[in-house]
Amino acid sequence: MPLTRVSLRRGKPAAYRAALLDSLYRTMRDTFDVPEDDRFMVLTEHDEPDFAYGATYLGIRRSDDLVIVQITVSNTRTVTQKKALYRRIAERLADNPGVRPEDIFINLVEVLPENWSFGHGLAQYVRD
Repeated sequence: MPLTRVSLRRGKPAAYRAALLDSLYRTMRDTFDVPEDDRFMVLTEHDEPDFAYGATYLGIRRSDDLVIVQITVSNTRTVTQKKALYRRIAERLADNPGVRPEDIFINLVEVLPENWSFGHGLAQYVRD
C-alpha cells in the first residue's frame, strides 16, 4: 500500500498535476505490484519562498519545475524493484506530463506492515 506525496511549485495546470499522479500510480502498479484501486496520493503546491532545493546537488542541474515524490511503502521490495521504480518514474513523467529527468526527486520511505490502518481503526496487514 503506497502513500504517495508529491510536492511542486505552484502554478501548473490541473491536467499537468493529474498526469503526474496518474503516471506515478501506473508505474507503481507495473513495478511494485500495487493492486488496482490501491491509490492513496496527495499533491501539494508551494509558493516560491516555501519550496527550496539544491539546484546542482550531486551535479544534477534542477530547475523550478522540480517535482519531489515521496512514497511510503511496506518494506517488502527488493533493490531491483526499487531501481526499476525510479527508472520507470523518470521515463513516465518525462513522457507525460513532460518533466525533465533532472527535475524528478524520489524518496522511498519503508515501514513495517503494522504501521498501516486503512479504516475502521484496524491494522489490516497484521495477523493476530
